[in-house]
Amino acid sequence: MKKIKVTQVKSIIDRSERQKRTVEALGLKKINASVEVEATPQILGMVRKVSHLVKVEEL
Repeated sequence: MKKIKVTQVKSIIDRSERQKRTVEALGLKKINASVEVEATPQILGMVRKVSHLVKVEEL
């Protein structure tokens, strides 16, 4: 399965609790932190919900 690299580029301060938990569930803790994850439908849905806070690159 394909992998993607997700990088947090904006702060989660003043975001809804749902968006904060989604970013945390992706494994991101700080701005400019990156994680490599499998591109499953569940992960892609999470990324879509917080697309304004993260940057995605295909590996």
